[in-house]
Amino acid sequence: MKTPTSFLIGLLLIFTAACDNTSKTTVTAPEAGEATPAADTTQAAKEDAQSELRRRQLNADIRAREERNLATGDRTNRAAADLASEVRSKLEANIPASQLTVNATDEGTVTVSGTVSNQDQLAKIEPLSKEINGVKNVIVKATVASPKS
Repeated sequence: MKTPTSFLIGLLLIFTAACDNTSKTTVTAPEAGEATPAADTTQAAKEDAQSELRRRQLNADIRAREERNLATGDRTNRAAADLASEVRSKLEANIPASQLTVNATDEGTVTVSGTVSNQDQLAKIEPLSKEINGVKNVIVKATVASPKS
C-alpha cells in the first residue's frame, strides 16, 4: 500500500513543478509579486551573461525552438511555459545585469517584473519580448534599480 501512495505523491510534485509558468533571468530575480531587490551579482556571472558567445547561444536556442514549433503546428499558439522561457532567454541575452521575472499566459500575454540598470534597458523589454512568436501583449512592471552609493 505504501508504494502507490508514494508514487502518487511523486506524480503530484512533478505535475506541480511542470505547471509553473514563471521564468527568471537570474536565480536571485524576485518571485512574481515580490519586492525587487537591488542588482547584486558576481563579476564572473555578469561577464558570462554579457558575453557575445552567450548571447549567440541563447538566440540560437530561441530560433531552434521556433523552428520546432513551425514543424509541429501553429507558431503563434504557444504554451505559457514556452513563451516565458523564450522571453526570459531573449531578455537575458540582450539586457545584461538585469534581474527580471517573466510570467506568461496561454493567451500570449507576458508580464515582466524586476529591475534593470538603466532607462534604455527598460525601454528594450517590450520590443525584445514581442520578437518571440506567440507573444501578443507585454506588460512591463520592471523598474530601474537605484544606483548604489
